[in-house]
Amino acid sequence: MNPNLSRLQPYPFEKLRRLLAGVTPPAKFDPIKLYIGEPQHRTPRFIGEKLAAHLGGLATYPTTLGSPALRESIATWLSWRYGLPPLDPGTQIIPVNGTREALFAFAQCVLDGSRPGAKVVCPNPFYQIYEGATLLAGASPVFVNNLPEDNFTSNFDAIDAATWRDVQLVYVCSPGNPSGRVLRLEEWKRLFELSERHNFVIAADECYSEIYFDDDARPIGALEAAHQLGRYSYKNIVMFNSLSKRSNVPGLRSGFVAGDARILENFLLYRAYHGCQMNPAVQAASAAAWGNETHVAENRHLYREKFGAVVPILAPWLGVKQPEAGFYLWARTPIADTDFTLRLHAEYNVTVLPGRFLAREAAGIDPGAGFVRIALVAAHDECVEAAERIAAFCKKL
Repeated sequence: MNPNLSRLQPYPFEKLRRLLAGVTPPAKFDPIKLYIGEPQHRTPRFIGEKLAAHLGGLATYPTTLGSPALRESIATWLSWRYGLPPLDPGTQIIPVNGTREALFAFAQCVLDGSRPGAKVVCPNPFYQIYEGATLLAGASPVFVNNLPEDNFTSNFDAIDAATWRDVQLVYVCSPGNPSGRVLRLEEWKRLFELSERHNFVIAADECYSEIYFDDDARPIGALEAAHQLGRYSYKNIVMFNSLSKRSNVPGLRSGFVAGDARILENFLLYRAYHGCQMNPAVQAASAAAWGNETHVAENRHLYREKFGAVVPILAPWLGVKQPEAGFYLWARTPIADTDFTLRLHAEYNVTVLPGRFLAREAAGIDPGAGFVRIALVAAHDECVEAAERIAAFCKKL
């Protein structure tokens, strides 16, 4: 067996299951689950119709590079969304089966196992795939704490030069999970400068990019930042995005990577052996989804309404405010986050996720301790009901 398997921690939802094991919430409250970032808005009908209309494609093996129609649809979307000159659909875009599998596989491809002491920089708190991909590739994570007193920024200058020399990959999540913070152009600029100096690859996880609240301040992406800064080849930069959150199709498992053609050439070779080609029917549905913005605007509207209703209820008790993007509230708890989660579930049948399950201690700090992540993915009325129960629980405390 791979000895690095022993370095993996249980997934956050397994930790949550263990925490709540044996607890029976009061039957008078219907369960409301706000612990997982699984979109629950209705999938647009046209996506399902396009999927069904192309089931005949199941009779053929799909190519690793995917169909020209899908790659061209993604390229068109990237140009429209980020103001980019057209990317080459043949060399700068690869369809993937959701960002999760791609973020994991990318580390296995990029990291050089022949170099001892390889390191990967990750935000902290973080999406646990970053850590798992790092450990199973035989590297070590370097966590950069995202703290409220620093506006949840990643202070890359806190990493010393000796550590940077061993860094081969940096995971960036913008908009952030769980804070919803969006990287600024000057932060991208600093990261690009460090990448140029130390020759590491940047994996930009942007799967929450289309859930934002100000149409005049859309989240800037890695390729957009690179283009604005004159880095037209996107050297060492690869962005990851998917339809799961944008189009409410987490079960479709459809996304893409785009950026540095040199890196993607090698990633394509890796994927040819990895066996992760996208279902042809999924490709057809995905091409249609990337080509339609109406349903995305409607989706944002639903989240805006929920945040507008929930934040005023919770702000007096948990100090929350509307994030810049994404569908999470990152709330400071008046008691230990695990105790808060357990008691809220036991007394009010609302389930959230303890922050410490999303973070690791680094520099003597656990940036997840004392917080819970609340995913506003349920229907509007359920989210409001959950907020009222949480407020009632906090009032008791």
